[in-house]
Amino acid sequence: MNIKSSLSRSQIKALGNIFPGDSMTLMPAEMLIYGTDAGRKFSMPWAVVRPERVSQVQQLLRLAHEEDIPVVPRARGTNVVSACVPDQGGIVLSCLKMNKILSIDPDDFTAQVQPGVITHDLQQKARAIGLFYPPDPASMRVSTIGGNIATNAGGMSAVKYGVTRDYILGLEVVLPGGELIRTGGRVHKNVVGLNLTSLLVGSEGTLGVIVKAWLKLLPGPESSATVLACFGHEKEALATVRDVFRQGILPCAMEFFPSEVIKCLAVYGPVPWPEGSKSALIIKLDGSRECVEREIKKIQSVMENVLHFDLTMGEDEDRIWEIRRLINPASYVLGPDKVSDDVVVPRGKILDAIRGIRHISKKYGLNTLAFGHVGDGNIHVNFMYDASDQNRQKDVERSRQEVLRLILDLGGSMSGEHGVGLSKKPFISWQLGPGELEIMRKVKKVFDPGNILNPGKVW
Repeated sequence: MNIKSSLSRSQIKALGNIFPGDSMTLMPAEMLIYGTDAGRKFSMPWAVVRPERVSQVQQLLRLAHEEDIPVVPRARGTNVVSACVPDQGGIVLSCLKMNKILSIDPDDFTAQVQPGVITHDLQQKARAIGLFYPPDPASMRVSTIGGNIATNAGGMSAVKYGVTRDYILGLEVVLPGGELIRTGGRVHKNVVGLNLTSLLVGSEGTLGVIVKAWLKLLPGPESSATVLACFGHEKEALATVRDVFRQGILPCAMEFFPSEVIKCLAVYGPVPWPEGSKSALIIKLDGSRECVEREIKKIQSVMENVLHFDLTMGEDEDRIWEIRRLINPASYVLGPDKVSDDVVVPRGKILDAIRGIRHISKKYGLNTLAFGHVGDGNIHVNFMYDASDQNRQKDVERSRQEVLRLILDLGGSMSGEHGVGLSKKPFISWQLGPGELEIMRKVKKVFDPGNILNPGKVW
């Protein structure tokens, strides 16, 4: 790619023909928000375009390919790894005007959507006719299906239902040069050719621009229940996790709070558990009414060391899940700024990971919260600090790198659902060997020979 710093007059004119009126902006004040995401890095775009039609995306990628112009696809920018920051300049392609739920078919158990559809809006539409779209990233009320696909977003229900990739039946994608390809479709099984759909899911906008997706839906569960259990020791909570699985129960969600989170929530506001609680579990069950009732009894039977046990069903469950949602705002009692990571370890190594993260945090004198999706070993790590202190910033970066090394030593992964972006790109060779990385670069070159799509990300 040629090194550039702005668009030429002829390029701006060509863009204006593709994107008339307010579907394009060159105004710095209007482009500011498109230069960043929840990862908080920033770089100013050269232009921002807001297509409404697939043909506009095709024309843009044809122009960009011919003129060597970087294009960075994005939607709501909720990712925390700076995956849609235009750090090499170029055009930001916002998918927010391509936001239609095109169909929901109760006979096929499928939905057809554009990339700008809000995840929660799809869930609500499906639920209204007795169907269920399970992926539930924490940002689901604001994040989009396109962004979820680009990052292979997970969520609390992943332990039972899997992640976004498990619900993508097919895609329509525009490639650099403007070619529109279709991978998969409405059918639930398809083994014809290579699985390009799965390859595109999680590619962070580096291979193509998603313009349509066919999604798999499930029957809505008849009943659900949520348990909050608090313990005097973290070992007891994690032993209970093991015992729940040994009872033959596969929870919909299972969240773990270690002592730091328990203390943080207690400082932030009233909590439902007694003094002396050192850890907690939130467990959600769903299925038929009879199945949920049986599983509740089994869970009660393994709660031998519990200090507090709270059971709710149906609409009342939100009272308990509100505690989980409070972790993010409560974390700021420990510091005005936050760096967020997500890591994954084998389920049997969760306590080792929590203790290791705690040791690293003490070494640097940092306040760190490590908690999360204990059912699949996905731990969220929040480093709380004051960003105005440059020494603290350096301590956070050193601590973060040591945590990533710890996780890999435990047989884990540097990310389970946030992705790589710019944030973890410097460390990707710690997990992936040169052979694997070279294959990925070759795949990238097949899809994007000019390296115009989200350049500089992932690999």
